[in-house]
Amino acid sequence: MQQLIRADVDWHDRNHFFAISARMMRRILVNHANAKNAAKRGGDALRVTLHEYDARQEDGNDIEVLALDRALTELQAFDERKAQIVELHYFAGLSYVELAHVMNIAESTVHSDLRTAKAWLHSKIA
Repeated sequence: MQQLIRADVDWHDRNHFFAISARMMRRILVNHANAKNAAKRGGDALRVTLHEYDARQEDGNDIEVLALDRALTELQAFDERKAQIVELHYFAGLSYVELAHVMNIAESTVHSDLRTAKAWLHSKIA
């Protein structure tokens, strides 16, 4: 297994830490989903939710990690900020207030960007 965290990382600031943490959590989930799919040959895929309040909720908001990863990569190609907000919120667990602080944008912008990104991701995955 490859080493996920290097001891010699030059942490620039708190924002850099959160960005790397979110990216690593995303990679861990994608790697796990890939391994699970390889073992089961398309069996039950690991699922995550884009629901705001309860990640365990079974209400149709669940999407496959691999589909989310592909869609996030595509979103990042044309709107890096929205993709980063999604990553930080869902993979690092940052609140709207924390996101506004880390991204150095207004909380209303976080709400708007996250709402737009979620809608785009759902349409892309569906």
